[in-house]
Amino acid sequence: MVKVFITGATGFIGQKLVAQLKRQGEEIKVLSRSQSFEYETVICDLQRDNIPDETLDGIETVFHLAGLAHDVRDASEIEDLYKKVNTNATVQLAKLAVSSGVKRFVFISSVKAGGISTQGVCANEKDHGDPEGVYGKTKREAELKLLKIGKESGMHVSIVRPSLVYGQNVKGNLQLMLSGIKKGWFPPLPETGNKRSMIHLDDLLNAILLVAEDERANGEIFIATDGHPYSSREIYNAMCSGVGKSIPKWSVPKLLFDIATLINPNIKYKINKLLGNECYSSVKLEKLGFSPQRKLSEMNDTFL
Repeated sequence: MVKVFITGATGFIGQKLVAQLKRQGEEIKVLSRSQSFEYETVICDLQRDNIPDETLDGIETVFHLAGLAHDVRDASEIEDLYKKVNTNATVQLAKLAVSSGVKRFVFISSVKAGGISTQGVCANEKDHGDPEGVYGKTKREAELKLLKIGKESGMHVSIVRPSLVYGQNVKGNLQLMLSGIKKGWFPPLPETGNKRSMIHLDDLLNAILLVAEDERANGEIFIATDGHPYSSREIYNAMCSGVGKSIPKWSVPKLLFDIATLINPNIKYKINKLLGNECYSSVKLEKLGFSPQRKLSEMNDTFL
């Protein structure tokens, strides 16, 4: 049995990855801030601890999902913490993997590491603007250092940049939007024709396992999407259907959102996140053999 090591195993993506690997009969070891009674566990808080030297003894494949993404504090005020968790801990784990003889190392990064996509264009792995925020910056730093470690050591290193991930028990802004729709306070969004890339959790897991096994993925970065950009209104409609709510025939005019940003510039970023473009291409991953099976527009139970 191959022993697999997973960080971020209790997260939205990590829990499903652990479950899938368990079904495949893999022997699993995890890193966590608290003891897991089902799996061998290394107790470690990446925000303050160094990873123990013996952590990866006997490990063949590492899936590194842990990272600092959302924090209630101003990200600029805790940049050192983002760097420690997202960059330094990744580098430490990769170096430990090399010294422990790990064969494969898969890093789950983010599309934010490549910067915001250009208006009307779905960005690919070669398009590199400024990484988005402290989170994107620290993820990009980790990517570059990790690729260098892989090249110098010969360890198989692959990086996956997921677009917005959806699925059962979705977290973050999608969960907030879903909760608002359920409770009836989230307004019907206007159809602006914007493009937002997404990927279902099940398809993301298939992408992660694909790049871990395919030798062509060694030393490469792959963007993961379902290949069908959605407007914010389409996402809103899918959520309504998913929770059994009728889709409103009206919407809040885009002009009202524009006026709101003029009155209160502090909410401009949030409105841009809601109605702006974040479109990415996963053609490179598809050439590796990836074929997404789930589409937001085809399902009514996506968010249940």
